[in-house]
Amino acid sequence: MSSAADKFKGKIKEVAGKITGDQRLESEGRTDQAKAKVRETVRDVCERARGIRDSLRRGRP
Repeated sequence: MSSAADKFKGKIKEVAGKITGDQRLESEGRTDQAKAKVRETVRDVCERARGIRDSLRRGRP
């Protein structure tokens, strides 16, 4: 599942939890959103590291 889908799913859970008064569901929704954000950040760092690695390899004689 993509990060965007996880964020959306998390937001739906959070809102549903707020509407129904289910604190556990609301908390799960916030957790799902946080996990998606961490996953995106890790992916971005990996992409940047690959870019740096590739630029260093191209610079070799």
